[in-house]
Amino acid sequence: MSLEPVKFDDYKIGDSAKFTKIITEEDVMKFAEVTGDFNPIHVNPEYAKTQMFGKQVAHGALSSGLISAVLGTKLFGPGILYGGQTVKFIKPVFFGDTLTAIGTVKEKFY
Repeated sequence: MSLEPVKFDDYKIGDSAKFTKIITEEDVMKFAEVTGDFNPIHVNPEYAKTQMFGKQVAHGALSSGLISAVLGTKLFGPGILYGGQTVKFIKPVFFGDTLTAIGTVKEKFY
């Protein structure tokens, strides 16, 4: 990770970066500890077996949180803040799944 922030004039429409992570049980447990979301669908394998996916699933917010990683460490770097995101979860994320967040500059506001 670069510690040098990217200046507004340095990035161009079409610039892109990605961040890839394999989601582990440890990730989900740490996320539950940080957020307080101990929903048993995420943290209890016996309970999760009785639910629609048949096994534990990662928190949706953990998945969408990877967007922050790609923006803050790959595409723009230190000092970047983003103002929002809209998320639609279309598939569950299981332990061992590989997720890739991709950020692309679509527009610049002057």
